[in-house]
Amino acid sequence: MANNYETLVLLSPELAEDNRKEILSNLTSIVDREGGTMVETDDWGMRQLAYPVEKQTRGYYVRLVYTAPGALVAELERNIRITDGIYKFMTVKLAA
Repeated sequence: MANNYETLVLLSPELAEDNRKEILSNLTSIVDREGGTMVETDDWGMRQLAYPVEKQTRGYYVRLVYTAPGALVAELERNIRITDGIYKFMTVKLAA
């Protein structure tokens, strides 16, 4: 059974635009490959952080909304953890 999920990703402000696009395309390809469907990719851009993360005071935010089985979330988060340039992330299950 597929559920709706939202993943907020905080990327390093030092990444070039090409690197950011490559990371995001890798994440969306994982969703497609594992049987999910991307609903929306919301690019929030560079924002001031509430507290420093890895000595940075700014970060690049991207919100991914997708429909997927629960196992896909574990695979997506595993790939996020091993990707350089991603500082933090958070995944929540959206109400149906």
